[in-house]
Amino acid sequence: MKKFLISILFLAIIPVYSQVNAEIDTLLNNWHKAAAAANFKDYFSALSEDGIFIGTDATENWNKKQFEAFAKPYFDKGKAWNFTPIERHIYISADKKMAWFDELLDTHMKICRGSGVVVKINNTWKIKHYVLSMTIPNDNSDEVVKIKSTLEDPILKTKQRLY
Repeated sequence: MKKFLISILFLAIIPVYSQVNAEIDTLLNNWHKAAAAANFKDYFSALSEDGIFIGTDATENWNKKQFEAFAKPYFDKGKAWNFTPIERHIYISADKKMAWFDELLDTHMKICRGSGVVVKINNTWKIKHYVLSMTIPNDNSDEVVKIKSTLEDPILKTKQRLY
């Protein structure tokens, strides 16, 4: 009987997590579609007011207002960016108020990885933190490091180490 009750409880939980998973999946898909359509309002309304966007360049660590200022000229021209998800994993907190995810994206930079945190605010999922990274094949890391060195060595000289 105990096993039966545990099975029933488990089956009752699955639809809740599936619904939450679908809500987050829809949020992220619509967010990417808004960028592809250069829909500034829909794109930025998906971010929480204290949201953070970290881009592929070492200098791209923006709060929402900074990211809006960076992106507005692209959206105003009617062409932002087109990132199409090809794989996504979503992990939901036990209280179903926060989730984190990672995704692979088909982009103009080839495959990129996005990862982030979403939170439920006033019954609506919002992106609180998003990190976009370019993927680099391990066999090509040395070549990429050579290219990056010219631009990133000066940044490294100005940054204080955390430990």
